Amino acid sequence: MTARPVLAADVGGTQMRAALVDHRGNVLLRRSAATPGHTDVPAALIDLIGAVGAERGHGTASHAVVGLPGAVDYDAGRLLWAPHLPERWPDLLSSEELSSRLGIPAHIANDADLAAVGEAAFGAGAGTTDVAYLTISTGIGAGVVHEGRLLRGRRSLAEVGHTVIDWRAWREGSPCTLEELGSGSGLARLAREAGLGPLDAREVESAAASGEARAITIWQGAIAACAVGVSNLVMSFYPSTVVIGGGLGRGAEFFGPLRDLVMSRPEHHPADLTIVPAALGDDAGLAGAAAWSTATGQA
Repeated sequence: MTARPVLAADVGGTQMRAALVDHRGNVLLRRSAATPGHTDVPAALIDLIGAVGAERGHGTASHAVVGLPGAVDYDAGRLLWAPHLPERWPDLLSSEELSSRLGIPAHIANDADLAAVGEAAFGAGAGTTDVAYLTISTGIGAGVVHEGRLLRGRRSLAEVGHTVIDWRAWREGSPCTLEELGSGSGLARLAREAGLGPLDAREVESAAASGEARAITIWQGAIAACAVGVSNLVMSFYPSTVVIGGGLGRGAEFFGPLRDLVMSRPEHHPADLTIVPAALGDDAGLAGAAAWSTATGQA
């Protein structure tokens, strides 16, 4: 008997995607849309997921898993907070509400947790026992899988993006977290503050490559911030493999220097540590939906 597909969704700060995924993590079909920035009702997300679920030709989905960019209360099945989503979405997104609207059992997940499960089961971490995943994109998130099981408590764990890496700035009330200093949104803010104008992360990279001194400082600073984040993640969970994902993090110009900087400090990581780019790219979270029930014990 052929296993039924899983309905998967992955919501980012700028784009949300929904897909049908088979039991091997293969994406059978997908649809995407821009993440609404100014609406308090997540109807666009629910409509996108529902439209994919209604597609014919791949079988009816057994359940849904929705990855969201914020802290999740897994026991309550609720999004607690999400800095890159409209303000009231956390109050309106829950497993219960999604199950009711979609007509099948639905689970919500922290997006980095979901991607960690995908990379551990089907991607760059497959075949290893302990995997930490760090996504560096609009924001920064992390998830940890130990012997095939996602590490979590009542709430999502490994919120490395929101850990303080500059205590002096923290004491002064200035930007001080890994996400504020190393993410795509952080790069954009730093560029504005340096007088470079409204540049996004890629434009900061291009300006740095062309020799713009302020852009070079910002770019190298973001890499150093993320290297600190990886080191903190490693020393907190001691994985054998760290997988770096996200549109910014897995780019060669960012990933290579990041890995080299972390590995240059052997006192801050185990001798057998491997740091690799995500193998599944943007599909890590979608693929993770196929292994979610196994990795979390949710049926």
